[in-house]
Amino acid sequence: MAEQEFVVEGLTEDVEILVDVWGVPHLYAGSRDDVHLAQGFNAARDRLWQIDLWRRRGNGLLSEVLGGAFVEQDRANRLFRYRGDMRAEWLAYGTATRAVVTAFTRGVNAYVRWVLAHPEHLPPEFRVHGFLPAEWDPEDVVRFRTHGLFYNAEQELARALTLRDAGPEVEEVRHAREPADPLLLPDGTDLALLADEVLRVHRLAFSPVDLGGVPAPGEWQAASAGSNNWVVSGSRTATGRPLLANDPHRAVGLPSLRYLAHLDSPGTSVIGAGEPGLPGISIGHNGTVAFGLTIWPADSEDLYVYELDPADPGRYRHGDGWEAFTRETDRIAVAGSDPVDVELLYTRHGPVVHTDPERGFAVAVRAVWLQPGTSPYLASLEYQTAADADGFVEALSRWGAPGVNQVYATVDGDIGWQASALVPRRVGWDGSLPVPGDGRYEWDGFAPAEELPGVRNPEAGWFATANQENLPADHDPGLPITRDWYSPARYERLAEWLAHDDAVSVETSWRMQWDAVSVHALRVCAALAPVDGGEVRDRDVLARLRAWDGEESVDSFEALVFEVWLRRHLRPWLLEQLLDREGVDDRATARRTVLRDESMDSDLRGDLRMLAAYGDDGNRLTAGVDATLRAALEEIEGLLGPDRPGWSWGRVHHTRLVNTALVGAEGLPAEWGEVGPVPRAGSGDTVGMTGYGPDFRQTMGSTFRMVLDVGEWDSSRAINSPGQSGDPRSPHHRDLFEPWAAGGSFPLVYSREAVEANIGSRIRLRAPR
Repeated sequence: MAEQEFVVEGLTEDVEILVDVWGVPHLYAGSRDDVHLAQGFNAARDRLWQIDLWRRRGNGLLSEVLGGAFVEQDRANRLFRYRGDMRAEWLAYGTATRAVVTAFTRGVNAYVRWVLAHPEHLPPEFRVHGFLPAEWDPEDVVRFRTHGLFYNAEQELARALTLRDAGPEVEEVRHAREPADPLLLPDGTDLALLADEVLRVHRLAFSPVDLGGVPAPGEWQAASAGSNNWVVSGSRTATGRPLLANDPHRAVGLPSLRYLAHLDSPGTSVIGAGEPGLPGISIGHNGTVAFGLTIWPADSEDLYVYELDPADPGRYRHGDGWEAFTRETDRIAVAGSDPVDVELLYTRHGPVVHTDPERGFAVAVRAVWLQPGTSPYLASLEYQTAADADGFVEALSRWGAPGVNQVYATVDGDIGWQASALVPRRVGWDGSLPVPGDGRYEWDGFAPAEELPGVRNPEAGWFATANQENLPADHDPGLPITRDWYSPARYERLAEWLAHDDAVSVETSWRMQWDAVSVHALRVCAALAPVDGGEVRDRDVLARLRAWDGEESVDSFEALVFEVWLRRHLRPWLLEQLLDREGVDDRATARRTVLRDESMDSDLRGDLRMLAAYGDDGNRLTAGVDATLRAALEEIEGLLGPDRPGWSWGRVHHTRLVNTALVGAEGLPAEWGEVGPVPRAGSGDTVGMTGYGPDFRQTMGSTFRMVLDVGEWDSSRAINSPGQSGDPRSPHHRDLFEPWAAGGSFPLVYSREAVEANIGSRIRLRAPR
C-alpha cells in the first residue's frame, strides 16, 4: 500500500487521509477547521490544474498567464464578480462559513507551496501552457459566481426575438410556458432594439476556457441539461429503509466536474460530492441525513433595457430623470504584454452587457446571484451538519443560489422535498420578457424561505424531481417562480416507475438512473397516426418506428433513425410549415431564432404541438414524413454506409471525454488528453440523459451518480467518471471510465471498518511541531 507524508502549515493536529481503491479520500481530523484545511490540500493534490484554472476564469485572471486573447473573457468575469460588502457576504451564509473557507484556502495554498518546491509533481498542464499555480485568497471562492446554473436571461432574450421574428404562435411552439397564461409584452419594451449579441458578454462569462483542440460545451448552452433525484420512504423499498438517488447532469469533461470525499471530524462525518474548488459536501449524507439536489429553475435574472440620454450617452433614464452609469476601471495583467485597463459599467440594477449609443439604448442584467450569500452551492456548509429533517430544512433557509430541488431522507424514516432559492418578488410582471429599466419594473424584495414549496413524508411514499414544473396546487400565483420549466418527460418516466414499484432498491434505482427509454420518442411516433404508411416510400422503417418501444440502446436501429430524423429533418420541416401558416416573411431569421441548436435547445413539447396541428388531415403530414424520413436515411447512409442491418445508435452516439489543456499536446501520451470514445445509449430526452452536439458526441449528462441506502450506509453506491484525480499520471485518473460506461458503480463505503477494508493508499498530514 502506497504511503505519503506531508507537513502542512496551519494544521493544529495531524490528519489522516485514507484513499480507498476507487480513489475516494476519507479525511479524519480532530477539528472542523483541520478537516476543511485538509480538504483543500487534498483537492489541490488531485485537481490542482482544474481548480487553478477555475479560480482564474471566475476572477478574470486568465490573461496574466495565457496572454491577450483572454482579456475579453477576463473583463466579462470581472463584470459579474460579486463587488458588494464582504461582511454582509460572509454573514449571509452563517457564522462558520468564513472560517471554513479560510481553512480550505489555506489547505490549497499549502499544497501549492509544496508542489512549487517539488516541481516534478506539478500537473503537466502547467508545463504545456507555461505558468505556475497561484495561491488563493478566501474571497476568491465567494466573489465569482459564473460556475453556477442560473435562469432566465437567455430565455427572456430568446422569447423576445421569437415574438419579433416569428410571432406569438411560433413562440408557443418554441417553449411551453407554465402556467400557460397569455404572454403580455411589458409596456415600453421595444423588441426592435434587441439582437442575440446583447448577451454575448454574459455568455462569455459563463463559457469554459478555450485552450484550443476540441471545444468544451459552455454551461450557458445547457438549457436542456437537467438532473434527476428521488427519495423513497421505507414503506416502498425492499429493505424497509428510506432510499435517496441523485444524478446531476452537467457538461461532461476530463476531469469530472465533481469530486467525492469523506470529511470526518468531531460531531460530523459527511461523505458525498461537491465541486473540488469549494469546501464541504453538497450531495451525500452525514450518517443521519441524506441529501441530493437538482436545479429548480427559479427565475433569478432579468434583462433591463435603458434609454440613453441623447445629450450624454453616459446616462440612462430612470423615473423622470437621468442617472449616470457607475464606472469602474480594472487593470488586467497580460502575459508578454502591457497591462490593459478595462471599463466596467453598472446601472442601479446590475452589470451592463451591451451599449449602443447610436441607437440610444443599453442592456443590463439584474441577477439574484449577485446578492450577498449567493455564491453557488456554498450554503451546503449549513445543511451538511443537520441532525434531522427539521434541522435540514431550517439550514436551507440560508440557501441563495442557484435554485434547487433538495430531497432528503433521515435514519428516523422521514423523507421530503424542499425548493430552495432566493426568489425576487415581481409585482405586476413575471420576468418572462425584457423590461424597461426606467423604474416601472422593480423587485419588491425577496420571498422568505417559508413561502417556498416543500413536502414532508408525502402520501405517495416517494418524491421525484427532474426540473419539471412541480408547484403545488395551492402555490400563491402572486409569487411567480418561473414560466421556463423543463419538459416533464424525464419526470413522467420516473413517476411511472415509482408509482408501480413498492420494493424499490439500490439496484433498481441504479438501473433507472441509466434508463434509455425516450417518452418523447414514443409520443412523437404515436402522433404519426394520421400518416398513410402506404404513401411513404420507406414504409418498412416507418412501421418499425411505430412498433418501437422507445428504448434508445446502443444497438437500436430505431433510435438512430428517430434521433437523426426528428432533430435534423422532421422538426425543421414542421417549423417551416408553421412559419408558412403564420405568414412569416423572414424565414431564415425565424429559423435561426427558434432552432438555435439542432440537438439541445428545443422544447420537446413543441414537436407534439406542431404534429397535433394536422389533426385528421394527414395528407400534408404524410408527404412531409415521406420526404424527411427519406432525407434522414440518406444522411445515415452517408455516415454508416448502405448496410442497414449494421446501423445502430451507438455507432454514432458516443462519449469522448477531453481535457482541452492536454489534447493534442506534443510529446505526451494521447490518453492524457482524452478518454474514449465509447458508444452511448439514450439522448437528451431520457432519464439516463446523454445530450449531444452536431457530431453526436455526448456533451451533457451525469458522470457522477449516487444511490444512498439510508441507515445502511456502506450499501450505498456511486460512480464518478472518468476518475477521481485530474492528474493523468495518477492511477485514479481514468480508472472509473470503463465501469461508468458499462453502467457500473462502486460501494460508497462510510464506516471506518469498511474504509479500512478497502484502503488503496494512506496519506498523513502532519501539523508543524
